[in-house]
Amino acid sequence: MIENIINTVNGWVWSPALVFLCLAAGLYFSFGTRFVQVRRFGEMARLLFSTDKTQKTGITSFQAFSMALSGRVGTGNIVGVATAIGYGGPGAIVWMWIIAFLGAGSAFAEATLAQIFKENHKGEYRGGPAYYIEKGLKAKWLGVVFAICAVVACGVFLPPVQSNGIAISFANTLDVNPAWIGMGVALLIGFVIIGGVKRIANVAQIVAPFMAIIYILLSIVILIVHAGDVPVVFGDMIRSAFGMNEVFGGILGSTIAWGVKRGIYSNEAGQGTAPIVAAAAKVTHPVKQGLVQSFSVYVDTLLVCTATAVMILACKTYNVFDADGGLLYASTVAQLGEPDVSYTSAAISTLLGGKIGGFVVSIALFFFAFTTIMAYYYYAETNLVYLFGKGRKEHVFIWVLRIALIAAVFYGSLNKASLMWTLGDIGVGTMAWINIVAILLLSMIPFRALRSYEKQKKQKKEPVFDPDELNIKNADFWKK
Repeated sequence: MIENIINTVNGWVWSPALVFLCLAAGLYFSFGTRFVQVRRFGEMARLLFSTDKTQKTGITSFQAFSMALSGRVGTGNIVGVATAIGYGGPGAIVWMWIIAFLGAGSAFAEATLAQIFKENHKGEYRGGPAYYIEKGLKAKWLGVVFAICAVVACGVFLPPVQSNGIAISFANTLDVNPAWIGMGVALLIGFVIIGGVKRIANVAQIVAPFMAIIYILLSIVILIVHAGDVPVVFGDMIRSAFGMNEVFGGILGSTIAWGVKRGIYSNEAGQGTAPIVAAAAKVTHPVKQGLVQSFSVYVDTLLVCTATAVMILACKTYNVFDADGGLLYASTVAQLGEPDVSYTSAAISTLLGGKIGGFVVSIALFFFAFTTIMAYYYYAETNLVYLFGKGRKEHVFIWVLRIALIAAVFYGSLNKASLMWTLGDIGVGTMAWINIVAILLLSMIPFRALRSYEKQKKQKKEPVFDPDELNIKNADFWKK
């Protein structure tokens, strides 16, 4: 009964209208910024390691990038890719690329807005959709709605998705009770989040980039071994993406929907969570962090997700199901069943062997998912501060959040993945609806900021942001 209600709600949230809205917003911001995600690609990479040393608070651009990457690179890159292939066919990955490329424009806009309207709260920078909805749109009620959705989604719904992936993976590999894995992960995450944003940033800047690089290198080795299959794989992906493959042509709608859904879940572009981290960075101009956040979308989807997808497809360790749950296509490893971490484990096992392959994926999934849970906590805490930060009981609410998140992490290890993914999808979809509408209504602000930034760059000046000069109201942080 409860599961049916959850699935119904998920169907409402993730209607075709949201898929269209995500694609349309990405197109709008890409054209509105004249494809800044392409024109400024080199500058994106360079700005990763720049920071404003005159500001005593906040975190560096690279730490903000790492925290955003932590939120983006998680089970979505391993389990989520398998799910997209399992229910949308190989072509779903192409739609993940498309939403990532277009989403980089949306990511630029939301991160720039987060920087423009951020606040200094007790020595830490806080910002995100709730803040720019209140200050930019002057709709505090909607900011409050988003903040409540973010606290519930990031503090309760989303963490179990990550811990579920860790628990199932280790349980299958080491033959241990998932509850013990869940308890261990819950204790570790408790130790990190109690240390606050600085500890989260310090852990993220080491773990997230390191694991992403190792994982990509491993995928390259596997692709070299299966080099003969790679051209066929990319051909199947392209044909399936546009309904030209006779096997998968009948599920084109599912191909697009699952590609967009899992793409947004993985790279978070437009979802409204990444700008929360973007606001915490200390930079000399809001546009700089907008460019950095666009780059993190590329790393997540075009590198890590693609690495997983091509491994699975080249090694033929997947099945595809139709809309009714019937087996549409069985790979050479048909006994794998429904899509989960076993698709990726089986692919890596073709190179390293069964047990070792499963263990390697479990380790990768642990670090990816663990850092994602850290990011989720920061998202939830920032929105909790927005709701209660001006009251005396702020710390009480923060401790309630910490306990709730730790409990959710443990709970996730005990329940089946499908329920966890559905709850996570509801949380992501709800935030995406509110955030995308908000950034579309505020779109002229990041457009003006970008034009001012690029004009100063052409004049060989170090860009300076003056909200009054650009007629931007309520950007009090940037006023001299």
